[in-house]
Amino acid sequence: MRITVNGRPLDVEGTKDLLTTCLSAGIEIPHFCWHGDLGSVGACRLCAVRVHDGPEDTEGRIEMACMTPVREGQRIEVMDPEAERFRARIIEWLMVNHPHDCAVCEEGGACHLQDMVVASGHHRRRAEVPKRTHRNQDHGPFLTQEMNRCIGCYRCLRFYRDYAGGRDFEVLGAHDRVWFGRTEPGALESPFAGNLAEVCPTGVFDDRWWSRHYARPWDMAETPSICANCSVGCNITLFERGGTLRKVQNRTHGAINGSFLCDRGRFGALAAEAARPTHPTRKGAEILWSDAIEAARALVARGAVGIGSPRACLETNFALRRLVGEDRFFAGCSASEAALVARMAALLRQGPAGIASIRDIERADAVLVLGEDLTGTAPRAALALRQAARGAERRLAAEKGVPEWMDAAVRVAGEGRRSPVALVTPLPDALDEVALWPLRRTPAEVGAFGQAVAAALRGEETAPEARAVAEALAAAEAPVVIAGAGLGLAGPAEAAAAVAAALGPRARIALFPHEAGSLGLALLGGTGLERAVAELEAEQRPVILLDASLPDRAPTELVERLMAAATEVMLLDWLDGPLAPRADLMLPVTAPAETAGTYINHEGRAQRFFTGRPSDLVPAWRLLSPLCGATETTLDEILAALAHDCPELAAVVDAAPGAMAGPVPRLPSRASGRTAFDLAGRVPEGEPRADADSALVWSMEGAQGLDVPPALRTRADRPGLHSASSAWTGTEGVGCPVRGGDPGIRLLVPGSGTASLPLEDADGDGFRTLPLHDPFAASSADRASPPLAERAPPPRLLLHPEDAQALGVAEGAMLLIDGRPAPAPLTVDDRVPRGHVAISGSRGQAGFVTLEVGP
Repeated sequence: MRITVNGRPLDVEGTKDLLTTCLSAGIEIPHFCWHGDLGSVGACRLCAVRVHDGPEDTEGRIEMACMTPVREGQRIEVMDPEAERFRARIIEWLMVNHPHDCAVCEEGGACHLQDMVVASGHHRRRAEVPKRTHRNQDHGPFLTQEMNRCIGCYRCLRFYRDYAGGRDFEVLGAHDRVWFGRTEPGALESPFAGNLAEVCPTGVFDDRWWSRHYARPWDMAETPSICANCSVGCNITLFERGGTLRKVQNRTHGAINGSFLCDRGRFGALAAEAARPTHPTRKGAEILWSDAIEAARALVARGAVGIGSPRACLETNFALRRLVGEDRFFAGCSASEAALVARMAALLRQGPAGIASIRDIERADAVLVLGEDLTGTAPRAALALRQAARGAERRLAAEKGVPEWMDAAVRVAGEGRRSPVALVTPLPDALDEVALWPLRRTPAEVGAFGQAVAAALRGEETAPEARAVAEALAAAEAPVVIAGAGLGLAGPAEAAAAVAAALGPRARIALFPHEAGSLGLALLGGTGLERAVAELEAEQRPVILLDASLPDRAPTELVERLMAAATEVMLLDWLDGPLAPRADLMLPVTAPAETAGTYINHEGRAQRFFTGRPSDLVPAWRLLSPLCGATETTLDEILAALAHDCPELAAVVDAAPGAMAGPVPRLPSRASGRTAFDLAGRVPEGEPRADADSALVWSMEGAQGLDVPPALRTRADRPGLHSASSAWTGTEGVGCPVRGGDPGIRLLVPGSGTASLPLEDADGDGFRTLPLHDPFAASSADRASPPLAERAPPPRLLLHPEDAQALGVAEGAMLLIDGRPAPAPLTVDDRVPRGHVAISGSRGQAGFVTLEVGP
């Protein structure tokens, strides 16, 4: 289809609205209420343009671009004088009640309203009536609210309620006195509430942490990074000023996070600002770094065993494996978890189904989830599943002639229909409301149900529910099957692979490990702690640990045996975890936000992250490399060594350009100037901080914007467009991949692996543990973040009433789990399967436990 915009002919899709089409083609049209992921509602009327239906239409008419479908032969004039006057009046009306506080507003310099006001030429106020005023509301630790800045675009409500499924956020009032918030003050319940700070085109909602540690947007250094809080691998931008991490913002990735983050991803990196160890210690006493390095060399010389961490980056785990040798390198988790993640990698390589990205989940027309609490373990995937569930609604609306981009009309015309989503979990799930089949099964039965679905797809006779799910998947054009490590069992992953294989090449499969580094650790090899403990008990040796929070991921009894069998324990970590006081030698290292490295996400996509905040500490891999006589001192050098020693991982080198690809500035071109960062002359002029691990520099010099490779790109804004609402300028088109290609490189190729024996779950005595996952605090690293710590709920321990009665305990009783105090008083809940105990943070203790009445 061909249209003409400002005299420029364009060949475009005929399925989009005029605003989306023009923005995708790089033609700027002012707008407020439109958002690429939220569609069009026509609330603000700012995108007025003159539209001519064809060559014969010489007069044309003023139309709202976001509500106008693209038609063959259209001629559009964005800069038509009448359209410009119309837009200028809209801006003036909006500014009648808007406070003139740009000089003190936190959004100043990164505000979409400010950009549009400047673009329209509005510069003085003619209205002399009193301004409308609103009261603000407390929305918890993540967000501030200044309702007087609201322009009534409805973006916040459309995201929170319609897109993310939140139910505790409303619009109240009418006409020009509408107010957005909760019916009563309190923290917003949705784990995606932090997105309101970016969705809002003004300063109504802002990041509360940024408010407490405020710096002007143009004075903060920006660094591309990767979220380290789950295995999805969302792309983020870290903002730093004066050595302090001030803010975290979404960085668009077409295949993964798109425009939105979960709150754990948005605020998790701020754990770098928490109280942390900063000096090496020996048996609790601070020592000099030179003495610490000598002690470490002596410990390695005594034949140390290395315990890697699924929380660490690929380079750190590799450096430890190379230091101790492959035969003495073990994964810092239970043997069952290590085997499960390794099996997941093997299943993804075997195929024949493709590997599902988050974008694939969004576009699926039928989904089967086996056992995974996605809201707790992979929140961004849960958000994607909510969009997939709306597919049937969009298809029905299309049959009635309502295009997909008319979001509000689609919700009416779609009559609330839902795509076939089967959610098979042991407990009620946050996604039950979008599932056509919210099915409850015990953890052991989840895998059996999946196998029954696979059998039905092969034409075998199965139970009615499994047959109904199989029929829906078989009728779909783009089915997706999802499982993970959330239950600590192999059954769901094995069943997901069987279902995907029965569906054939059109299917996609997503398997989610626990941590950001879980898959990378599995690809490096190494069994779990049980074998490490067995070898240490046979021959005692020193132990090098990469994680002070090992009890998060392994049974307490196993960790205690490890500590008892080790002659000495050297710990490298950035957190003051439960094992830190017991380490003989503690070496503090940089947090993920303070270092560079590589994570491999659930797809097998290797992605590079970079130093977002300078630190006096050094990365763990940089401490470990010299201990084995290696000479690598930079990230490029350690990656070259990794590619040499692990040929199957050699492609990680191509995940991002090396340090010689620069310079790429972290500071925007409109920064206040280098002298503003000079600290009154204490930093010599002309000598910004050096970064040997990337092409990024701590200054304003270098390539800018779209001239920068995508993996190094810190911003994509243009002159006059500085807000998060302008993220579309860095993509191939609205909702499309990043210009130049989405960052990262796939390491796992379906069909490249050979068939292997399925992994079977062991049975046992006692109560089977049922992990309770929380979207705000999945690990000790999350709980170290000050904002997340405020939002994290207390731990829970749940039992079925009949199990509680059999034990002779009542609500509130204190129990012993395997002889140790439970993390919380007992809650009796009839939704828990019989014979199971549901425990917060028990993912490292998957298996069977004994319960006793506490003292």
